[in-house]
Amino acid sequence: MPELPEVQTVVDTLEILIQNKRIVDIDVKYPPIIDNDVNFESNVTNQQFKSFDRKGKFLILGLNDGYLVIHLRMEGKFYVVNQEHTLDKHSHLVFHLDDGQRLIYHDVRKFGRIHYVKQLDKHKGLNRLGLEIWDDKCNVEYLSSSTKRRTIAIKTLLLDQSVISGIGNIYANEILFDSKIDPKLKSNQLTDLELERILISTKEILDLAIEQGGTSIRSYTSQLGVTGRFQQYLKVHGRDGQPCLICNEPIVKEQVNGRGTYFCPKCQKSSK
Repeated sequence: MPELPEVQTVVDTLEILIQNKRIVDIDVKYPPIIDNDVNFESNVTNQQFKSFDRKGKFLILGLNDGYLVIHLRMEGKFYVVNQEHTLDKHSHLVFHLDDGQRLIYHDVRKFGRIHYVKQLDKHKGLNRLGLEIWDDKCNVEYLSSSTKRRTIAIKTLLLDQSVISGIGNIYANEILFDSKIDPKLKSNQLTDLELERILISTKEILDLAIEQGGTSIRSYTSQLGVTGRFQQYLKVHGRDGQPCLICNEPIVKEQVNGRGTYFCPKCQKSSK
């Protein structure tokens, strides 16, 4: 699943490829992608792509009037192609652009959603998001207030988009390894020092992942000519049974609240 760094990579790449291009026509091949919005085509046609942003895992494409708010979910991807490109059965939404190219939304599982909104504060998903790690308010005090009454595992809390937005499974595993925190530790058992380590690791890892274009792993690649290189920096995710890069103890994979969780039982051993 594309997480914050992958989404940022898509946003940055789309800005290069389609900025100021006008949508002259739209083919909606799978209406649930737009939640069967009967006004979608009339609202969006003849508008230009003017701004490119992201909040959490949402892409926000600003038009002359309103916004496209996009969640890629498991396997959503964008292609920018010419008219000769042959569409396959997973190409569910086609924007025909004024330069003859087409912007294709492709989604094997059909889980992604694209909404047109006049104002961003009207989008329920955006309103539920917590702070991003680069926000000055995302500090120990904020994280402590989010954890002090929570008995869920810290791994699960990091995946809660209403706390820190944008962290997904891959990066949660890497963050907890880097900060030497047991992913199964109850959130309300963490000290301020441990919370500080988590915040530092989160910022460093997401910064590096964005710099490297995200992580191309399993089913996710940007499909916009950008290859995620952060998989070269993964220290625990996908490495079960392999020696820890710090202590040589085999990396373990367990399920934590239904999510595959990779960790080093020695480096991340809890004393609580």
